[in-house]
Amino acid sequence: MLVLARKGITKLPISVKTEEALQILEILSKINHKIGRLEERFNHSIVNKSLIQLLQLSESVESTRIEGTQVTFTDVVEEQNDSNPRREITEVKNYREALQEGTERIRNGYPVSWRLIRDLHGILMQGARGSVQASGDYRKVQNFIGPSNRIEDATYIPISADEIEEYMQNLEYFINKHPYNERLTTDHLPADGYIFDEDANPLIKTAIMHAQFESIHPFLDGNGRLGRILIVLSLMQSKIITQPIFFVSEELEEERALYYDMLNGVRGENPEWGDWILFFLKACDRMATRIYEKLEKADRLASEGLIKCQLESEKRVWLYTFSDPFTTAKKVAEHLGISTNTARNALNTLAEKKLLFSDREVKRNKKYRNYDLMRILRS
Repeated sequence: MLVLARKGITKLPISVKTEEALQILEILSKINHKIGRLEERFNHSIVNKSLIQLLQLSESVESTRIEGTQVTFTDVVEEQNDSNPRREITEVKNYREALQEGTERIRNGYPVSWRLIRDLHGILMQGARGSVQASGDYRKVQNFIGPSNRIEDATYIPISADEIEEYMQNLEYFINKHPYNERLTTDHLPADGYIFDEDANPLIKTAIMHAQFESIHPFLDGNGRLGRILIVLSLMQSKIITQPIFFVSEELEEERALYYDMLNGVRGENPEWGDWILFFLKACDRMATRIYEKLEKADRLASEGLIKCQLESEKRVWLYTFSDPFTTAKKVAEHLGISTNTARNALNTLAEKKLLFSDREVKRNKKYRNYDLMRILRS
């Protein structure tokens, strides 16, 4: 059976059927409450700063896995300090660097804009696949999405290269509003639909922004990864979250086929925005629950471990492993400003108390692993 590719997209804003809008608005307040509760819980956690680093790393892994990379979270934690990392590890590290750079700029008051997007794309593509394909620059040729290298097999053909700047400006105005307070036109929308425009709830705007960016497909490579970085940046800019603690890629990776299908549904002449927004919000709902539970378990593990620690050095080293679960005495000493001997003694004591694992047969460059924390993060 021949399936015709969807072609192009309409500009923002968008509209949905009234019954879909009712469903969207019904679950929206519940999700906003969950994310607010999650941030409040983070503010009272004893491992919040450490866990943020690991959640960013986990997000970096899950987002690159959506693109087909087979690396796991455990692989990256194990190999992240290798001097000559394999390509998959480089891609994850680039993602994390781009994510951290983006969140820092948002904290400093920079908006999500075409300039920020192009800068982050440059970071994302350093030494990774597709890096020769004009990193940081919009594509100059037509591209397509499909199961093969033949445009005839494409499931989606994006806008032409000469339309990218126009559509990216439309997207930026949707995110940040027009600099002179001009309203985006709604002339292209049906008269009987419910409109989500630049004044829509930030979560809904984030859902729309992500799908629209993916559909514009402005770069030759890296669009998917960069589009998922924009999710957390959008939520931080709109103050839904004040720190990078909420990521959705883990849920999207587990339902990758459905995720791609829902994205493709917003393209072409008859976009199905209601289905996409509901899918995105439900993924956010599940992810908010998931991260909250991970935080609760990590806090419990940290507290139970502290009870078993006698010396102050043991407590500091134990809490340090919540940011670096597979560590060494040298790394602990460098990060905590203590001697290598003090770090090694504390690590060995924690291993004796079964809080960490170390291979007794290894004598040099021994690693100490917080497997209990890793199980929580992989759950």
